[in-house]
Amino acid sequence: MKNKRVLVVGLGMSGIASIKALNELGATIYAYDAQSKEKMSKALEELKGIDVMYYFDSLDFDTSNIDYAIKSPGIKFETPVMQKLINSNIKIIGDLEAGFLTTDNKFVAITGTNGKTTTTTLIGEIIKNSNKKCIVTGNIGSGAFYDSYISEKDEMLVVEASSFQLASTYTFKPFVSIITNLTPDHLDWHKTEDNYYRAKFKIAVNQDKNDYCILNYEDNTIKNYLDLLHTNILYFSSERILENGIYVENNQIVYNYNDEKSIIMNVDDIFIVGKHNLENVLASCAAAKLLGIESNTIMETVKGFKGVEHRLEYVNTYKGVKFYNDSKGTNPDASIKAVKGVKKPIILIAGGYDKDSEYDEFIDAFDDKVKALILLGQTKEKIKECALKYGFKNIYMVENMDEAVNLAYKLSEEGDTVLLSPACASWGMYPNYEVRGKDFKERVKFYGENSNN
Repeated sequence: MKNKRVLVVGLGMSGIASIKALNELGATIYAYDAQSKEKMSKALEELKGIDVMYYFDSLDFDTSNIDYAIKSPGIKFETPVMQKLINSNIKIIGDLEAGFLTTDNKFVAITGTNGKTTTTTLIGEIIKNSNKKCIVTGNIGSGAFYDSYISEKDEMLVVEASSFQLASTYTFKPFVSIITNLTPDHLDWHKTEDNYYRAKFKIAVNQDKNDYCILNYEDNTIKNYLDLLHTNILYFSSERILENGIYVENNQIVYNYNDEKSIIMNVDDIFIVGKHNLENVLASCAAAKLLGIESNTIMETVKGFKGVEHRLEYVNTYKGVKFYNDSKGTNPDASIKAVKGVKKPIILIAGGYDKDSEYDEFIDAFDDKVKALILLGQTKEKIKECALKYGFKNIYMVENMDEAVNLAYKLSEEGDTVLLSPACASWGMYPNYEVRGKDFKERVKFYGENSNN
Protein backbone atom coordinates (compact mmCIF):
# COMPACT_ATOMS: atom_id res chain seq x y z
CA MET A 1 0.00 0.00 0.00
CA LYS A 2 2.93 2.35 0.65
CA ASN A 3 3.05 5.17 -1.92
CA LYS A 4 0.16 3.62 -3.86
CA ARG A 5 -2.60 5.96 -5.06
CA VAL A 6 -5.85 4.51 -3.80
CA LEU A 7 -9.43 5.69 -4.31
CA VAL A 8 -11.86 4.72 -1.54
CA VAL A 9 -15.40 4.56 -2.93
CA GLY A 10 -18.09 5.16 -0.31
CA LEU A 11 -17.62 6.81 3.07
CA GLY A 12 -19.65 4.46 5.22
CA MET A 13 -18.17 2.45 8.08
CA SER A 14 -15.90 0.29 5.92
CA GLY A 15 -14.80 3.27 3.80
CA ILE A 16 -13.81 5.30 6.85
CA ALA A 17 -11.94 2.32 8.30
CA SER A 18 -10.16 1.76 4.96
CA ILE A 19 -8.97 5.37 4.86
CA LYS A 20 -7.56 5.03 8.39
CA ALA A 21 -5.66 1.89 7.41
CA LEU A 22 -4.36 3.42 4.16
CA ASN A 23 -3.14 6.45 6.07
CA GLU A 24 -1.16 4.26 8.46
CA LEU A 25 0.27 2.31 5.53
CA GLY A 26 1.53 5.40 3.72
CA ALA A 27 -0.80 5.47 0.71
CA THR A 28 -1.90 8.54 -1.23
CA ILE A 29 -5.63 8.62 -0.57
CA TYR A 30 -8.54 9.77 -2.70
CA ALA A 31 -12.18 9.33 -1.65
CA TYR A 32 -15.51 9.48 -3.46
CA ASP A 33 -19.06 9.49 -2.15
CA ALA A 34 -22.25 10.06 -4.11
CA GLN A 35 -23.65 12.30 -1.36
CA SER A 36 -22.84 15.97 -0.85
CA LYS A 37 -20.05 17.24 1.40
CA GLU A 38 -22.67 18.63 3.80
CA LYS A 39 -24.35 15.24 4.23
CA MET A 40 -20.97 13.59 4.90
CA SER A 41 -19.93 15.99 7.67
CA LYS A 42 -19.94 13.21 10.30
CA ALA A 43 -17.55 11.09 8.23
CA LEU A 44 -15.28 14.09 7.59
CA GLU A 45 -15.13 14.83 11.30
CA GLU A 46 -14.03 11.26 12.01
CA LEU A 47 -11.30 11.53 9.34
CA LYS A 48 -10.09 14.93 10.49
CA GLY A 49 -6.32 15.22 10.30
CA ILE A 50 -5.88 12.61 7.54
CA ASP A 51 -4.70 13.91 4.16
CA VAL A 52 -7.43 12.90 1.68
CA MET A 53 -8.49 14.35 -1.68
CA TYR A 54 -12.29 14.19 -1.56
CA TYR A 55 -14.79 14.06 -4.43
CA PHE A 56 -18.38 14.52 -3.29
CA ASP A 57 -21.28 13.96 -5.67
CA SER A 58 -18.89 14.45 -8.58
CA LEU A 59 -17.12 12.13 -11.00
CA ASP A 60 -14.65 14.85 -11.93
CA PHE A 61 -11.52 12.96 -10.96
CA ASP A 62 -8.66 11.73 -13.13
CA THR A 63 -8.46 7.94 -13.13
CA SER A 64 -4.87 8.08 -14.45
CA ASN A 65 -3.89 9.16 -10.93
CA ILE A 66 -5.31 5.99 -9.37
CA ASP A 67 -3.53 2.65 -8.95
CA TYR A 68 -6.60 0.86 -7.62
CA ALA A 69 -9.89 1.40 -5.83
CA ILE A 70 -11.36 -0.02 -2.62
CA LYS A 71 -15.17 -0.04 -2.81
CA SER A 72 -17.69 -0.20 -0.02
CA PRO A 73 -19.52 -3.53 -0.15
CA GLY A 74 -23.04 -2.32 -1.01
CA ILE A 75 -22.11 -0.16 -4.03
CA LYS A 76 -23.33 -1.81 -7.22
CA PHE A 77 -20.96 -2.28 -10.14
CA GLU A 78 -23.42 -0.62 -12.54
CA THR A 79 -23.31 2.73 -10.71
CA PRO A 80 -21.66 5.60 -12.66
CA VAL A 81 -18.56 5.71 -10.44
CA MET A 82 -17.99 1.97 -10.80
CA GLN A 83 -18.50 2.12 -14.56
CA LYS A 84 -15.97 4.94 -14.82
CA LEU A 85 -13.40 2.88 -12.94
CA ILE A 86 -14.15 -0.29 -14.91
CA ASN A 87 -13.89 1.56 -18.24
CA SER A 88 -10.53 2.95 -17.10
CA ASN A 89 -9.29 -0.58 -16.23
CA ILE A 90 -8.77 0.34 -12.59
CA LYS A 91 -8.40 -2.68 -10.32
CA ILE A 92 -11.37 -2.66 -7.92
CA ILE A 93 -11.18 -4.60 -4.65
CA GLY A 94 -13.20 -4.66 -1.45
CA ASP A 95 -12.05 -4.19 2.12
CA LEU A 96 -12.01 -7.98 2.65
CA GLU A 97 -9.49 -8.47 -0.17
CA ALA A 98 -7.46 -5.51 1.08
CA GLY A 99 -7.44 -7.00 4.57
CA PHE A 100 -6.24 -10.36 3.31
CA LEU A 101 -3.36 -8.68 1.47
CA THR A 102 -2.35 -6.78 4.63
CA THR A 103 -1.61 -9.64 7.05
CA ASP A 104 -0.23 -13.18 7.20
CA ASN A 105 -2.62 -14.10 10.04
CA LYS A 106 -5.16 -16.90 9.59
CA PHE A 107 -8.69 -16.11 8.47
CA VAL A 108 -11.83 -17.98 9.48
CA ALA A 109 -14.56 -16.76 7.15
CA ILE A 110 -18.30 -17.36 7.38
CA THR A 111 -20.96 -16.71 4.77
CA GLY A 112 -24.41 -18.00 3.84
CA THR A 113 -27.84 -16.50 3.33
CA ASN A 114 -28.69 -16.85 7.02
CA GLY A 115 -26.84 -17.65 10.23
CA LYS A 116 -23.66 -15.70 9.43
CA THR A 117 -23.71 -13.34 12.40
CA THR A 118 -24.64 -15.97 14.98
CA THR A 119 -22.00 -18.40 13.69
CA THR A 120 -19.30 -15.75 13.41
CA THR A 121 -19.98 -14.39 16.89
CA LEU A 122 -20.05 -17.86 18.48
CA ILE A 123 -16.77 -18.89 16.83
CA GLY A 124 -15.18 -15.69 18.10
CA GLU A 125 -16.36 -16.46 21.64
CA ILE A 126 -15.04 -20.03 21.49
CA ILE A 127 -11.63 -18.87 20.27
CA LYS A 128 -11.37 -16.21 22.98
CA ASN A 129 -12.35 -18.72 25.68
CA SER A 130 -9.58 -21.03 24.45
CA ASN A 131 -7.04 -18.28 25.22
CA LYS A 132 -6.21 -17.84 21.55
CA LYS A 133 -6.27 -14.34 20.06
CA CYS A 134 -8.84 -13.26 17.47
CA ILE A 135 -10.65 -10.24 16.04
CA VAL A 136 -14.27 -10.64 14.91
CA THR A 137 -14.73 -8.50 11.81
CA GLY A 138 -16.27 -8.16 8.34
CA ASN A 139 -19.92 -7.20 8.67
CA ILE A 140 -19.11 -7.05 12.40
CA GLY A 141 -16.52 -4.63 13.75
CA SER A 142 -14.56 -1.81 12.14
CA GLY A 143 -14.09 -3.36 8.70
CA ALA A 144 -11.92 -6.23 7.56
CA PHE A 145 -9.15 -4.06 6.10
CA TYR A 146 -8.58 -1.94 9.21
CA ASP A 147 -8.97 -4.88 11.60
CA SER A 148 -6.45 -6.89 9.57
CA TYR A 149 -4.00 -4.00 9.69
CA ILE A 150 -4.22 -3.62 13.49
CA SER A 151 -4.20 -7.37 14.20
CA GLU A 152 -1.29 -8.67 16.24
CA LYS A 153 1.00 -11.49 15.19
CA ASP A 154 -0.84 -14.86 15.22
CA GLU A 155 -4.19 -13.17 15.93
CA MET A 156 -6.94 -14.85 13.90
CA LEU A 157 -9.42 -12.85 11.85
CA VAL A 158 -12.96 -14.27 12.20
CA VAL A 159 -14.89 -12.70 9.33
CA GLU A 160 -18.59 -12.47 8.60
CA ALA A 161 -18.48 -12.16 4.81
CA SER A 162 -21.42 -10.91 2.76
CA SER A 163 -21.97 -11.66 -0.92
CA PHE A 164 -21.23 -7.98 -1.60
CA GLN A 165 -17.81 -8.25 0.05
CA LEU A 166 -16.97 -11.57 -1.55
CA ALA A 167 -17.88 -10.31 -5.04
CA SER A 168 -14.84 -8.00 -4.84
CA THR A 169 -12.31 -10.65 -3.79
CA TYR A 170 -9.71 -12.28 -6.05
CA THR A 171 -7.01 -13.89 -3.91
CA PHE A 172 -8.85 -14.17 -0.56
CA LYS A 173 -8.04 -17.55 0.98
CA PRO A 174 -9.17 -18.34 4.54
CA PHE A 175 -7.82 -21.29 6.50
CA VAL A 176 -11.39 -22.28 7.43
CA SER A 177 -14.47 -21.21 5.47
CA ILE A 178 -18.13 -21.88 6.24
CA ILE A 179 -21.22 -21.67 4.02
CA THR A 180 -24.17 -22.04 6.37
CA ASN A 181 -26.95 -22.28 3.75
CA LEU A 182 -28.04 -20.78 0.43
CA THR A 183 -31.44 -19.42 -0.62
CA PRO A 184 -32.21 -16.59 -3.09
CA ASP A 185 -31.38 -13.12 -1.76
CA HIS A 186 -30.09 -9.73 -2.94
CA LEU A 187 -31.34 -10.37 -6.47
CA ASP A 188 -31.69 -6.62 -6.98
CA TRP A 189 -27.89 -6.49 -6.61
CA HIS A 190 -26.68 -9.75 -8.15
CA LYS A 191 -29.44 -9.97 -10.82
CA THR A 192 -29.54 -13.79 -10.90
CA GLU A 193 -29.51 -16.56 -8.29
CA ASP A 194 -26.47 -18.09 -9.97
CA ASN A 195 -24.50 -14.84 -9.64
CA TYR A 196 -25.43 -14.66 -5.97
CA TYR A 197 -24.44 -18.26 -5.23
CA ARG A 198 -21.14 -17.92 -7.10
CA ALA A 199 -20.34 -14.78 -5.12
CA LYS A 200 -20.92 -16.75 -1.92
CA PHE A 201 -18.62 -19.55 -3.09
CA LYS A 202 -15.78 -17.07 -3.64
CA ILE A 203 -15.19 -17.57 0.09
CA ALA A 204 -13.67 -20.98 -0.72
CA VAL A 205 -12.62 -21.07 -4.38
CA ASN A 206 -8.96 -20.21 -3.61
CA GLN A 207 -8.64 -22.69 -0.76
CA ASP A 208 -6.41 -25.74 -1.27
CA LYS A 209 -5.67 -29.02 0.51
CA ASN A 210 -4.11 -27.15 3.43
CA ASP A 211 -7.47 -25.48 4.15
CA TYR A 212 -11.00 -26.53 5.14
CA CYS A 213 -14.49 -25.67 3.96
CA ILE A 214 -17.45 -26.46 6.24
CA LEU A 215 -20.74 -27.02 4.40
CA ASN A 216 -24.36 -27.80 5.22
CA TYR A 217 -24.99 -31.37 4.04
CA GLU A 218 -28.75 -30.80 3.89
CA ASP A 219 -28.53 -27.82 1.52
CA ASN A 220 -29.07 -29.01 -2.05
CA THR A 221 -28.14 -25.66 -3.57
CA ILE A 222 -24.67 -25.89 -2.03
CA LYS A 223 -24.18 -29.30 -3.63
CA ASN A 224 -24.70 -27.76 -7.08
CA TYR A 225 -21.48 -25.73 -6.74
CA LEU A 226 -19.06 -28.28 -5.29
CA ASP A 227 -17.09 -28.40 -8.55
CA LEU A 228 -15.77 -24.91 -7.67
CA LEU A 229 -13.90 -26.27 -4.64
CA HIS A 230 -10.40 -27.78 -4.38
CA THR A 231 -10.09 -28.07 -0.62
CA ASN A 232 -10.98 -30.37 2.28
CA ILE A 233 -14.73 -30.45 2.94
CA LEU A 234 -16.30 -31.08 6.33
CA TYR A 235 -20.08 -31.44 6.34
CA PHE A 236 -22.49 -30.73 9.18
CA SER A 237 -26.01 -32.11 9.48
CA SER A 238 -28.82 -31.75 12.01
CA GLU A 239 -30.84 -34.48 10.29
CA ARG A 240 -28.61 -37.53 9.75
CA ILE A 241 -25.51 -39.33 10.96
CA LEU A 242 -22.57 -38.69 8.64
CA GLU A 243 -19.68 -41.04 7.91
CA ASN A 244 -17.36 -38.03 8.10
CA GLY A 245 -18.35 -34.70 9.65
CA ILE A 246 -20.30 -33.28 12.59
CA TYR A 247 -23.85 -34.37 13.37
CA VAL A 248 -26.41 -35.23 16.05
CA GLU A 249 -26.64 -38.79 17.38
CA ASN A 250 -28.71 -39.78 20.43
CA ASN A 251 -29.23 -36.07 21.13
CA GLN A 252 -25.44 -35.53 21.30
CA ILE A 253 -23.29 -33.41 18.98
CA VAL A 254 -20.71 -35.81 17.58
CA TYR A 255 -17.52 -34.74 15.77
CA ASN A 256 -16.21 -37.49 13.51
CA TYR A 257 -13.49 -36.24 11.17
CA ASN A 258 -9.81 -36.85 10.41
CA ASP A 259 -9.63 -40.02 12.51
CA GLU A 260 -11.04 -38.26 15.57
CA LYS A 261 -14.45 -39.13 17.01
CA SER A 262 -15.65 -37.27 20.08
CA ILE A 263 -18.85 -36.14 21.76
CA ILE A 264 -18.93 -32.37 22.21
CA MET A 265 -22.17 -31.76 24.09
CA ASN A 266 -25.86 -32.52 24.58
CA VAL A 267 -28.21 -30.66 22.24
CA ASP A 268 -30.48 -29.78 25.18
CA ASP A 269 -27.68 -27.65 26.64
CA ILE A 270 -27.87 -25.18 23.73
CA PHE A 271 -29.57 -21.98 24.90
CA ILE A 272 -30.45 -20.45 21.50
CA VAL A 273 -33.63 -21.94 20.03
CA GLY A 274 -34.56 -23.40 16.64
CA LYS A 275 -33.21 -25.92 14.18
CA HIS A 276 -31.36 -23.15 12.32
CA ASN A 277 -29.44 -22.30 15.49
CA LEU A 278 -28.56 -25.97 16.00
CA GLU A 279 -27.02 -25.84 12.51
CA ASN A 280 -25.13 -22.66 13.42
CA VAL A 281 -23.77 -24.41 16.52
CA LEU A 282 -22.71 -27.47 14.50
CA ALA A 283 -20.79 -25.30 12.02
CA SER A 284 -19.17 -23.34 14.85
CA CYS A 285 -18.12 -26.51 16.69
CA ALA A 286 -16.61 -27.91 13.49
CA ALA A 287 -14.56 -24.75 12.93
CA ALA A 288 -13.36 -24.78 16.54
CA LYS A 289 -12.23 -28.41 16.29
CA LEU A 290 -10.30 -27.67 13.09
CA LEU A 291 -8.57 -24.85 14.98
CA GLY A 292 -7.45 -27.35 17.62
CA ILE A 293 -9.75 -26.18 20.41
CA GLU A 294 -10.68 -28.66 23.15
CA SER A 295 -14.25 -30.03 23.21
CA ASN A 296 -14.79 -28.93 26.82
CA THR A 297 -14.03 -25.31 25.95
CA ILE A 298 -16.43 -25.51 23.02
CA MET A 299 -19.19 -27.01 25.19
CA GLU A 300 -18.87 -24.42 27.97
CA THR A 301 -18.93 -21.54 25.46
CA VAL A 302 -21.97 -22.84 23.57
CA LYS A 303 -23.86 -23.45 26.83
CA GLY A 304 -23.31 -19.85 27.86
CA PHE A 305 -24.01 -18.28 24.46
CA LYS A 306 -27.24 -16.25 24.47
CA GLY A 307 -27.31 -15.40 20.77
CA VAL A 308 -26.87 -12.06 19.02
CA GLU A 309 -28.94 -8.91 19.15
CA HIS A 310 -31.70 -8.64 16.52
CA ARG A 311 -31.60 -12.37 15.70
CA LEU A 312 -34.65 -14.03 17.28
CA GLU A 313 -33.82 -11.93 20.34
CA TYR A 314 -36.18 -12.29 23.27
CA VAL A 315 -37.25 -8.75 24.26
CA ASN A 316 -39.72 -9.13 27.14
CA THR A 317 -43.09 -10.45 28.23
CA TYR A 318 -45.98 -8.07 28.93
CA LYS A 319 -49.34 -9.35 30.22
CA GLY A 320 -48.51 -12.86 29.10
CA VAL A 321 -47.44 -11.84 25.58
CA LYS A 322 -43.84 -12.59 24.53
CA PHE A 323 -42.01 -10.21 22.19
CA TYR A 324 -39.14 -11.26 19.90
CA ASN A 325 -36.91 -9.02 17.79
CA ASP A 326 -35.74 -10.70 14.58
CA SER A 327 -34.90 -7.53 12.67
CA LYS A 328 -31.96 -9.39 11.14
CA GLY A 329 -34.52 -11.48 9.27
CA THR A 330 -33.85 -9.55 6.07
CA ASN A 331 -35.00 -12.21 3.61
CA PRO A 332 -37.90 -14.68 3.42
CA ASP A 333 -35.83 -17.73 4.38
CA ALA A 334 -34.56 -16.07 7.56
CA SER A 335 -38.10 -15.17 8.57
CA ILE A 336 -39.32 -18.69 7.82
CA LYS A 337 -36.76 -19.96 10.33
CA ALA A 338 -37.93 -17.38 12.87
CA VAL A 339 -41.60 -18.38 12.50
CA LYS A 340 -40.61 -22.02 12.96
CA GLY A 341 -38.47 -21.13 15.97
CA VAL A 342 -41.12 -19.49 18.20
CA LYS A 343 -44.36 -20.77 19.68
CA LYS A 344 -47.79 -20.03 18.25
CA PRO A 345 -50.06 -18.14 18.07
CA ILE A 346 -47.91 -15.46 16.41
CA ILE A 347 -48.65 -11.86 15.54
CA LEU A 348 -46.07 -11.21 12.86
CA ILE A 349 -44.71 -7.79 11.85
CA ALA A 350 -43.09 -7.89 8.40
CA GLY A 351 -42.22 -5.81 5.35
CA GLY A 352 -39.51 -3.39 4.28
CA TYR A 353 -37.24 -2.76 1.29
CA ASP A 354 -37.88 -4.73 -1.90
CA LYS A 355 -34.88 -6.89 -2.90
CA ASP A 356 -36.93 -8.60 -5.64
CA SER A 357 -37.68 -11.51 -3.31
CA GLU A 358 -40.68 -13.80 -3.64
CA TYR A 359 -42.82 -14.51 -0.58
CA ASP A 360 -44.69 -17.72 -1.44
CA GLU A 361 -42.60 -19.99 0.80
CA PHE A 362 -42.71 -17.37 3.56
CA ILE A 363 -46.52 -17.28 3.58
CA ASP A 364 -46.74 -21.06 3.20
CA ALA A 365 -44.59 -21.44 6.34
CA PHE A 366 -47.27 -19.70 8.42
CA ASP A 367 -49.11 -23.04 8.59
CA ASP A 368 -51.48 -22.48 11.52
CA LYS A 369 -48.92 -20.58 13.62
CA VAL A 370 -49.52 -16.98 12.46
CA LYS A 371 -52.85 -15.52 13.54
CA ALA A 372 -52.29 -11.94 12.33
CA LEU A 373 -49.92 -10.27 9.86
CA ILE A 374 -48.97 -6.60 10.26
CA LEU A 375 -47.24 -5.14 7.20
CA LEU A 376 -45.21 -1.97 6.67
CA GLY A 377 -42.63 -0.65 4.21
CA GLN A 378 -42.15 -0.79 0.47
CA THR A 379 -43.12 -4.47 0.17
CA LYS A 380 -46.34 -4.42 2.17
CA GLU A 381 -48.65 -4.56 -0.85
CA LYS A 382 -46.55 -7.29 -2.48
CA ILE A 383 -46.62 -9.45 0.67
CA LYS A 384 -50.34 -8.79 1.18
CA GLU A 385 -51.11 -9.91 -2.38
CA CYS A 386 -49.11 -13.10 -1.85
CA ALA A 387 -50.81 -13.81 1.48
CA LEU A 388 -54.27 -13.37 -0.02
CA LYS A 389 -53.32 -15.76 -2.82
CA TYR A 390 -52.75 -18.44 -0.19
CA GLY A 391 -55.98 -17.65 1.64
CA PHE A 392 -54.43 -15.75 4.57
CA LYS A 393 -56.72 -12.77 5.17
CA ASN A 394 -56.03 -11.44 8.69
CA ILE A 395 -53.76 -8.66 7.41
CA TYR A 396 -53.22 -5.14 8.73
CA MET A 397 -51.37 -2.34 6.92
CA VAL A 398 -49.46 0.33 8.88
CA GLU A 399 -47.13 3.21 8.06
CA ASN A 400 -44.39 2.82 10.65
CA MET A 401 -43.06 0.75 13.54
CA ASP A 402 -44.91 2.74 16.17
CA GLU A 403 -48.24 1.90 14.54
CA ALA A 404 -47.19 -1.73 14.09
CA VAL A 405 -46.26 -2.31 17.73
CA ASN A 406 -49.27 -0.39 19.05
CA LEU A 407 -51.57 -2.51 16.87
CA ALA A 408 -49.77 -5.72 17.95
CA TYR A 409 -50.55 -4.90 21.57
CA LYS A 410 -54.21 -4.34 20.74
CA LEU A 411 -54.48 -7.61 18.79
CA SER A 412 -52.57 -9.77 21.26
CA GLU A 413 -53.92 -11.99 24.00
CA GLU A 414 -52.20 -13.82 26.83
CA GLY A 415 -50.13 -16.68 25.42
CA ASP A 416 -49.46 -14.95 22.10
CA THR A 417 -46.04 -14.20 20.61
CA VAL A 418 -45.38 -10.90 18.83
CA LEU A 419 -42.55 -11.40 16.35
CA LEU A 420 -40.77 -8.77 14.29
CA SER A 421 -39.25 -10.70 11.39
CA PRO A 422 -39.53 -8.49 8.30
CA ALA A 423 -38.35 -10.89 5.53
CA CYS A 424 -36.99 -7.71 3.94
CA ALA A 425 -34.10 -5.29 4.29
CA SER A 426 -34.54 -2.13 6.34
CA TRP A 427 -33.43 0.39 3.72
CA GLY A 428 -35.86 3.15 2.89
CA MET A 429 -37.24 3.27 6.44
CA TYR A 430 -34.03 2.72 8.42
CA PRO A 431 -30.28 2.95 7.68
CA ASN A 432 -29.83 -0.68 8.79
CA TYR A 433 -31.53 -3.59 10.54
CA GLU A 434 -29.94 -2.66 13.88
CA VAL A 435 -31.74 0.69 14.01
CA ARG A 436 -34.99 -1.03 12.99
CA GLY A 437 -34.62 -3.61 15.76
CA LYS A 438 -33.84 -0.98 18.37
CA ASP A 439 -36.89 1.03 17.30
CA PHE A 440 -39.03 -2.09 17.72
CA LYS A 441 -37.64 -2.77 21.19
CA GLU A 442 -38.16 0.83 22.28
CA ARG A 443 -41.79 0.72 21.04
CA VAL A 444 -42.35 -2.61 22.82
CA LYS A 445 -41.04 -1.17 26.08
CA PHE A 446 -43.06 2.05 25.73
CA TYR A 447 -46.40 0.35 25.10
CA GLY A 448 -45.65 -2.43 27.53
CA GLU A 449 -45.09 0.01 30.36
CA ASN A 450 -47.77 2.56 29.38
CA SER A 451 -50.52 0.77 27.44
CA ASN A 452 -53.85 0.03 29.06
CA ASN A 453 -54.31 -2.85 26.63
